[in-house]
Amino acid sequence: MERIFAKSALREYWEKHPDTEQYLKTWYDSALNSDWRTPNEVKQTYVNATILKDSRIVFNIKGNSHRLVAKFNFEKQWIFIRFIGTHSEYDRIDVNTI
Repeated sequence: MERIFAKSALREYWEKHPDTEQYLKTWYDSALNSDWRTPNEVKQTYVNATILKDSRIVFNIKGNSHRLVAKFNFEKQWIFIRFIGTHSEYDRIDVNTI
């Protein structure tokens, strides 16, 4: 992918939750160096990811104790981080509107 908006959101999160730092850095590097063109290609890399409507994908972080929701623009090769939080925080949001 060409751009990920915004790494600062990941950094702020791992500063509050240091146990997620390596997992989020690995996800970021993997996503940035990918050439995904469809949600199914993302799913081939992250088999536990959940594909939602409107090009949103949920990633399990650190064994599903944390969740990352990203919106993809496959044409432009952009990823927009829409949410990063604990599993219990994730349960309180509407992933289709964030």
